Amino acid sequence: MARYKYYNYDQLMMVPVSLEKQLIPGTLEYAIHHVVEERLDISMFDDRYRNDETGRKAIDPKVLIKIVLFGYSRGLISSRSLERACKENITFMALTCGQRPDHSTIAAFVSSLDKEIESLFTKVLLICDEEDLLGGTHFSLDGLKLSSNAAKEWSGKFEDLKKKQEALERKVKEVVREHRASDKQELDRSSSDRKRREKRIKGLKQKAERIEKFLSENKPKIGSRSKEIQSNVTDNESAKMATSHGVLQGYNANVVVDEKQQVVLHAEAFGKGEDASSMEPMLDGTKDKLEAIGWKDPLKDKQVSADTGYYSVKNLEACKNHEVDAYVPDPQFRKRDVRFADAGRHRRPVDKRKEKYKSKKRFFSVEDFKLDDNTGKLICPAGHGLYVKNRNFQTADGYKAIAYQAPKMACRDCNLRSKCLRNPNTVSRQVHVFYGKRPGSLTDEMKGKIDTKEGRRIYSKRLGIVEPVFGNIRTCKRMDRFTLRGHIKVNIQWMLYCLVHNIEKICNFGKNYAMA
Repeated sequence: MARYKYYNYDQLMMVPVSLEKQLIPGTLEYAIHHVVEERLDISMFDDRYRNDETGRKAIDPKVLIKIVLFGYSRGLISSRSLERACKENITFMALTCGQRPDHSTIAAFVSSLDKEIESLFTKVLLICDEEDLLGGTHFSLDGLKLSSNAAKEWSGKFEDLKKKQEALERKVKEVVREHRASDKQELDRSSSDRKRREKRIKGLKQKAERIEKFLSENKPKIGSRSKEIQSNVTDNESAKMATSHGVLQGYNANVVVDEKQQVVLHAEAFGKGEDASSMEPMLDGTKDKLEAIGWKDPLKDKQVSADTGYYSVKNLEACKNHEVDAYVPDPQFRKRDVRFADAGRHRRPVDKRKEKYKSKKRFFSVEDFKLDDNTGKLICPAGHGLYVKNRNFQTADGYKAIAYQAPKMACRDCNLRSKCLRNPNTVSRQVHVFYGKRPGSLTDEMKGKIDTKEGRRIYSKRLGIVEPVFGNIRTCKRMDRFTLRGHIKVNIQWMLYCLVHNIEKICNFGKNYAMA
């Protein structure tokens, strides 16, 4: 017969625990403890409190910072999970010296860090510089789209939200009528059914009133094209963003990362999905922080790489103003790269004949028109010839082109008219064939720069610089969504996660830190 060791829960055990010995040098918890306790000046928090003579003693901000940073490093993002960890986890107990702040204290502390977070981030960056973790030669910029604490179902233009409110109000009236009719027919119906129906009515009323209040207190959001974009009732500073996994309601979290050890130099969250205007604030923030730690002309002649989402005239102008050596490719740069000439073989088959995937075009493009060398006319898909209208046509942006015009009679009764003319009222098709380069054009200059062998080599560094940061924060630290609402609070949470990332770099690669 098998024999097992005896155990009995009806007994007491005395376990002596040294809190200081739980923080072992070389671990992340020790690095967080040492940085906060020995290197950060927390006196900036003193003005928050007015309990010198009367009132309850407050929990030291150092303790709260340690809780939040170590919790984020373990993927504990909610204040309730942090409160529970302070009661159950021995490492949290060591960091807090046995104190147990409640979730409301932790949540309020994180939400109120808007004035102090920049200073805390800069001081940690200074430690990174002292530990020789910054190279200062190549910086990479990228963004990560994360969901906000708001449902995209509560998004819409003001007209759509008004319709949703009216629909909810109609639904309330309908449920109330059903409720009254049911009461008349079933006098002996159970109280639980009545309470459930009343609760439903109350919920629908609250939703309708919430939308009504939002519409009365806010104005329509105007996008970059001077047209109304969708607002969100829950968090109006967030936005709908298209990702490879679908559309989400959230924020675009950007970082500028140094090449040497992937240290984050500047972090900022934006309530918009596009990156066409994000370069300037990110470069400004990077410059301010590097100057704050003692660098002179920190961006001048430095290499800065960013993906195609940042390719815009406004971003390139920002790079020129900061005098950086920028590498920002246009969306078509891979098509011009000889290394990707046979990339089509990797595309998936879509039918039994293994045909390549091709998107369906609704309208004919310039590529569908062919030039007749004998007549000098441009031949349309229907076989009609377009004559030259202007050989020196120039757009407002400086592009030069030859303008071709189709005869009115050719387009009037053409069978392909619906696939050629986007506007049914257009009389005849015009085609512009562009040529040459624009003198002084930032975009043309960038295209030529990226197409060189050296340009492609430098740009290829971007993937290995910035993507590991997102992998660490999103996968290892489990930061896959924001739990706070509003741009200010979301930005605090994003900077705190980047702060944890930088402290981890100090712990792993600092010259003198692990053995301190």
